[in-house]
Amino acid sequence: MGKSYIKLDKKDRIIISLTHDNQDISQEEIAKAVNLSQPSVAIRIKKLKEKGLLENVLGVNLNKVGLNVAMVRVTTTNTTRILTMFRNCPFFLNGFVISGKENLCLLLVGDDVSSLESIIDNHIRPDKDVQSADFNIIISSIKDFVIPIKIPIGSLNNPPCGLDHKCNECPAYKNDRCFGCPATGKYKGGFW
Repeated sequence: MGKSYIKLDKKDRIIISLTHDNQDISQEEIAKAVNLSQPSVAIRIKKLKEKGLLENVLGVNLNKVGLNVAMVRVTTTNTTRILTMFRNCPFFLNGFVISGKENLCLLLVGDDVSSLESIIDNHIRPDKDVQSADFNIIISSIKDFVIPIKIPIGSLNNPPCGLDHKCNECPAYKNDRCFGCPATGKYKGGFW
């Protein structure tokens, strides 16, 4: 049995398209474009949001801030545990369970490539459930890449990944090949 899809009529598709192109578009402008009253548009937008088809997402435009984005394809026997480990990591953008030999894809963000390499080499590759990790830097994107980024306020005693890792004891951190974890107060970079 295939996936079930929510049916959209032409006016809903136009509303989604207009808000995609301009998140700040007024309901009056949408009403003119779809030939409905503003209250009718408000009801449709509310229903689209309730169904989870329309979301308001604020984030950082990664094309503008000079951060590096890594795509890490992982072969692991425990996708859930790896995703859980990274869920609250400030460097973690998103994770996807994928088909194929490499069954997990992580998107990570960092100040520089060496800090991202350090995350891969010290937190992913040594993991007992990881057989391999392929690391690639995203060079460019066609569209703006706007995504929420977790910026810690205050510092924790231990990293949010739950690993027993102390930045000030790490050779990569000591040799300035890693800026450290922004959540622990040991961060030496410029963004977080």
